[in-house]
Amino acid sequence: MEPKRLIIVAVGGQGNLLASHVLGEAALMSGIPVRMSEIHGMAQRGGVVESALVFGDARSNIISDGEADLFVSFEPCEALRALKKCNPNTVTITNTRPLPPFTAVIGRGKYPELDTVTEVLKAKTGRLIAFDATSLAEEAGNPMCLNMVLLGTLVGTGILPISAEAVREAIRTRTKKSFVDMNLSAFEKGFAKAA
Repeated sequence: MEPKRLIIVAVGGQGNLLASHVLGEAALMSGIPVRMSEIHGMAQRGGVVESALVFGDARSNIISDGEADLFVSFEPCEALRALKKCNPNTVTITNTRPLPPFTAVIGRGKYPELDTVTEVLKAKTGRLIAFDATSLAEEAGNPMCLNMVLLGTLVGTGILPISAEAVREAIRTRTKKSFVDMNLSAFEKGFAKAA
């Protein structure tokens, strides 16, 4: 299988690592080779968390600048920060609900205008799916389900050769029992958004 390269960026606590693990598990259940790496940064203090997943026949899990086929951002400013991983064909999915860094909250930094963020993403990537994924997570029962909404949207694009049912099964096996129903609901809402 021709490799597909995915970058996922988020702020610590948004669930990037769980989403990556669920997707990796679904790939393995589907017989698709997957390599994964993570950069945690200052995750426990609200810093960046980046996951790189390479599906298919690849020798490395390193995704160099310009190599991402798919790019998912849980936070708009983090999308700008990691944009160098994308190219003019990259399919980009981003949550449009900001989570401003501490410096912007106290007035020591400026958070970019959301319109500017989406314009830059649209100009520099092949396809942009930008929406308030946090509101769909809230509809599913918990804003912490944001990761499953975005995972659903990613799978809904059909670019990865991983079935929605494989991801649903991975959600059932990789998430806490008390969150399974909410996570599945969030996944379905995101999956529908990709259409």
